[in-house]
Amino acid sequence: MLRQTNRRRGFSPIAMLTTVSIVLVCVAIVVPSCLSLHTTSPELGAIKAIETIHQAEVQYKSQFGRYACTLKETGPSVSGPASPSAADLIGDDLSSGEISGYRFTLTCSAGGYHITAAPVVFGASGNRTFYSDQTMVIHQNFSTELPTAASPEMK
Repeated sequence: MLRQTNRRRGFSPIAMLTTVSIVLVCVAIVVPSCLSLHTTSPELGAIKAIETIHQAEVQYKSQFGRYACTLKETGPSVSGPASPSAADLIGDDLSSGEISGYRFTLTCSAGGYHITAAPVVFGASGNRTFYSDQTMVIHQNFSTELPTAASPEMK
């Protein structure tokens, strides 16, 4: 005599609940990090722009004997060759003072220069403000307040 078994195939409710739980945990881990990339990308762009300005300042000083006091001085010339008023060391986009959702300011200081970078819309285009000077150390604040040389250094 053969016994006939009436077995159902498929997932049990417990197996389905376990699978759904695992998927939800994975989503809960991945989604916040994907959302933070939205603000991290402009911040990384701002840091890279500050490094570019540092390189331009070093070149400017070696060519003209002083640091540039404005981004326009390091930017491209409208007409004619490079000069102290337009050294053609950075692109037109950065010399305008705004790129990647950040606004940059370059000013002279005693024996050097300092750069500040702030998000155009704090919280949307960035969550940090930056400061750097001729020491090339970048400082940051996690607020709308512009950092200074006394602010925490980036690690």
